[in-house]
Amino acid sequence: MVTIIKTEFIKLKRYFIIWIGVALMLLTVLLTLFTTMADDGMVWNYQFLFEQVVKNFTTLIFPMCITLISGYMISREYTDDTLKNIEIVPVSFRKLLAGKLIVSAILSLFLGTVCFAFTVIVNFIKGYEGLSFIPALTGLIQMTLLGFFLYLTMLPIIVLTSRKKEGFLGGVIVAFVYGFIGMFVNETLQSVYPVSAALGMVNYRAGAEGVVWNRGMCLISVLTMCAVGITLMFIKPKPEKKETKKTIRPAYKKGW
Repeated sequence: MVTIIKTEFIKLKRYFIIWIGVALMLLTVLLTLFTTMADDGMVWNYQFLFEQVVKNFTTLIFPMCITLISGYMISREYTDDTLKNIEIVPVSFRKLLAGKLIVSAILSLFLGTVCFAFTVIVNFIKGYEGLSFIPALTGLIQMTLLGFFLYLTMLPIIVLTSRKKEGFLGGVIVAFVYGFIGMFVNETLQSVYPVSAALGMVNYRAGAEGVVWNRGMCLISVLTMCAVGITLMFIKPKPEKKETKKTIRPAYKKGW
């Protein structure tokens, strides 16, 4: 497994998909920065900027981003026609998939850190007050872990759509809708719906005091999605029916 993980990191050096992920993290912050142009009387500081970035990170960008990256990594084995060669080694598709998912988990932590770094840079550019060591350290831990927890909630989509060539593109759309719905979840279901439950795992406050999360329910929700994803790995997909080409026999002339 260690060899598979090392190999996946080597492959990532040749892929441009990581830079797309970094660009999407920058887009998350820029999208939040765009909302500061609205003249709504809101006083912006570091904490408010961070919380708005987290909201966009969770509901708009990251679910789609991590599904895209993970799906692309898996899909390359189909498009490059290397899967049949790997299975001869022999390495089962399940083991190969597990290695790719572990790499994706590490990338989710990395992208969370990148998004936080962009947030701090924008805060310096805008000159917002309230940034100090303790809030920065807390924000770094929260956003990094949030990326990981969101990845766990996306596991069923990633695994399910990895069974077909280019199937991850459909998974990206599902992940976007899945995350977007989290924006409208009310207080009753916020600890149950997996995407918003990930926010509860990092104790997201949304700019309001007295926000209470059912941390136990949040943990159950996130782990349930993770367990579903792992279970799907052990369910063999139905083999695709191969089209058999009919051989056309030449018509023989009747008689002599």
